[in-house]
Amino acid sequence: MSGRTRTGVSPERTCVGCRECSDKRGLLRVVLIEGRCVPDLRGTLPGRGAYVHPTVACLEQAVRRRAFNRAFRGPGPFDTADLREHVVRIEQATP
Repeated sequence: MSGRTRTGVSPERTCVGCRECSDKRGLLRVVLIEGRCVPDLRGTLPGRGAYVHPTVACLEQAVRRRAFNRAFRGPGPFDTADLREHVVRIEQATP
């Protein structure tokens, strides 16, 4: 049996902030739209995606390390205000 046929297994992705591998479902996909880093909540937006844990700490680390510049293969800097607002809302809603 190949690894692709197992049920309930989600692919792993690497957080661009902390560089830790995690289950794709535990990460937030981010895409670049007109110079803005936008959260892709459904995972269906076109284009290249980067994954980050939905925590302010990982987001700040990704911005500080210029990880989005490398992930999106662009010079940056990219606007992360929408993304930061979304991550803060997630952290506040989590008990």
